[in-house]
Amino acid sequence: MSLIRCFGALACLLPAAVYAKPIAYQGGTTVMGEYGAGTMQELQVFYAPGYRWSLGAGHLRLDDEEQTFSREISYVRGNVLLKRWNLPRAQANVFAWGGVGQAQGDGFEGRKGAWNAGAQADYETLRVYGSLRTDWQYSREAFSHRIDTVQLGWAPYAHDWDRLATWFVIQGRDYTGGLYDGVEAAALLRLFKNGSWGAAWVEAGVTQDGKLQTMFMFNF
Repeated sequence: MSLIRCFGALACLLPAAVYAKPIAYQGGTTVMGEYGAGTMQELQVFYAPGYRWSLGAGHLRLDDEEQTFSREISYVRGNVLLKRWNLPRAQANVFAWGGVGQAQGDGFEGRKGAWNAGAQADYETLRVYGSLRTDWQYSREAFSHRIDTVQLGWAPYAHDWDRLATWFVIQGRDYTGGLYDGVEAAALLRLFKNGSWGAAWVEAGVTQDGKLQTMFMFNF
């Protein structure tokens, strides 16, 4: 069953928060990276000319859990902020994106044209966090992979703007296209810090299979 369907009801109750925002602020640059041992590795760089949109590029490597095939996809992408709610003690956002690039890997010859599309909804307070995200990679007659991710987080203390924020996060992820059988669960520790230079976010943890899961994000 798709992770989106599994958590659809939950998403209606807790819309979801910053998984990693593709748009930081107007004039800002965002650098994001993710490493999931044996499954996915991704690096992205985006620049936001306006607070509602950003442009950039990324590179993604996908491996199936049995290590029988892999894909490498390089792309350019645009991101747009569809809606933002600034609430008295919370913020919520809805983002969407789309891009085009090239892919190479096992099961097909040479380089193939590839498409990327996705969306993210997020909601957070100083103590509660949730995120729902879907990302689709497609190449005609070569592959189709969708990665659906849900995260729920809790902060043991409310942080000030310039104080280190600590989050305990649980994550569920569903892969299509033969990458992983079932839902991959992970427990993560996230640290986030704002400063005059921008912001930094680092998280790390393990999946239920004991594999390393890490992510970083820098805004400047």
